[in-house]
Amino acid sequence: MNTPSSPIDYLPIVIMFLIALGFVVVTMIASHNLGPKRKTKIKLDSFECGIESQGNARIPFAVKYFLVAILFVLFDIEVIFMYPWAVNFKELGMLGVIEVFSFIALLLVGFYYMISKKALKWED
Repeated sequence: MNTPSSPIDYLPIVIMFLIALGFVVVTMIASHNLGPKRKTKIKLDSFECGIESQGNARIPFAVKYFLVAILFVLFDIEVIFMYPWAVNFKELGMLGVIEVFSFIALLLVGFYYMISKKALKWED
């Protein structure tokens, strides 16, 4: 026997949400207003693993590093898509084989395009 729910049934959830939101807002405002405000040169310096920072952190990187990282993630994720196919190989039958070969062919087209654009060539 299902009875339709009315908006009043959700009142405890709304009250709990408002209490949680109020707690977060009050805590953030109180910590900002009550906390110490001593801004020294040492506190404002960047800190990285206990090692003194040297030079500018905004040194430009070659785009090749990012491109290789993105390509690695892309091909790594596509291997993950092949795992369910390998697990269900027998149940999928010939249609599954055709689908995975078309998927691999599409990957090879992308890989060929990447090689033709010299995306993995390190020296300029």
